[in-house]
Amino acid sequence: MAPFPASLPSLREGRAGPGGAASDRGTWSAGSALLEVDRLTVEFPSAGGTSLVAVDDVSLAVAAGEVLGIVGESGSGKSVTALSILGLVDEHARVRAQRLAFDGRDLQRMAERDRRSLLGGEIAMIFQDPMTSLNPSFTVAFQLMETIGLHEGGSRRARRSRALQLLKDVEIADAERRLDVFPHQLSGGMSQRVMLAMAIACNPRLLIADEPTTALDVTVQAQMLALLLRLQRERGMALVLITHDLGVVAEVAQRVLVMYAGQIVESAAAADLFEAPRHPYTEALLASLPERNAGRRRLSSLPGVVPGAFDRPAGCLLSPRCPYVRERCRHERPPLFEVGASLARCYYPLGAAPRP
Repeated sequence: MAPFPASLPSLREGRAGPGGAASDRGTWSAGSALLEVDRLTVEFPSAGGTSLVAVDDVSLAVAAGEVLGIVGESGSGKSVTALSILGLVDEHARVRAQRLAFDGRDLQRMAERDRRSLLGGEIAMIFQDPMTSLNPSFTVAFQLMETIGLHEGGSRRARRSRALQLLKDVEIADAERRLDVFPHQLSGGMSQRVMLAMAIACNPRLLIADEPTTALDVTVQAQMLALLLRLQRERGMALVLITHDLGVVAEVAQRVLVMYAGQIVESAAAADLFEAPRHPYTEALLASLPERNAGRRRLSSLPGVVPGAFDRPAGCLLSPRCPYVRERCRHERPPLFEVGASLARCYYPLGAAPRP
């Protein structure tokens, strides 16, 4: 599969062609994307006047039924990107974008009432920690029925019947008994299944799953992923999977975005990215996989940390950590370049000629 379906735009923010310089202003063509994000930036102001740029000029598009993986280490801006699309970031955050749209509807200009109806209905999200995402004061039945009632209405009996069917759909054993338990009576795996049931309750067209297996053991992780993909296929949902786990992405994603310090540094079809990464950061992530470190005493790692508000480099944001850094990298911030079928934010992409 190509990095972007033929009917969709590529990432356009500050993008340069194979031999051209980056444009001063990104361009965007909506095509037939279900979700369109154009030049999204999210800043968190600090007391000292310096803002933390958590998301930096990010553009992406998701097609109906597509599985998109977003990877990167902690602090790369993956979760904030998703939360800002849904309008769930802190009220003090400064969010701006040239376009945020779902199925052609402008999320930025949408009335609050309409936006609330859309979120949880046509767009749903599974959060990182199921143990803190469920309200400990209410039963599973109450929380599922509340979601159904807000978006679809119906009698109490009909909503309870629907809640029971949802628990069966997510393969919770003894579903009828589990309906009336409180979250603290569930294991982590069961809590995550309840969260998934809540997310699919209104048959969303887009599901954003933010680290849906992080708090689970390996066996339960595999079961959850299989369940998530089965439901995605059966319901025809688009799925955005945010994760640290490159192994998961390799198995399930059609296309992958690699984020670093709030920027997309590489975009590629999953098979292309694992076979021939074009950005040094992607190469470092892949090099850290246990299966690529067989026989070594320590896993390969990239020295240093993701830059914050006060140590953001003037040039390429990876330059203080990059093993291939050159003088130009320290002073000039690269745009996204086309490198074969991929996009990479690097003047010296791996396996390709230097960019002008």
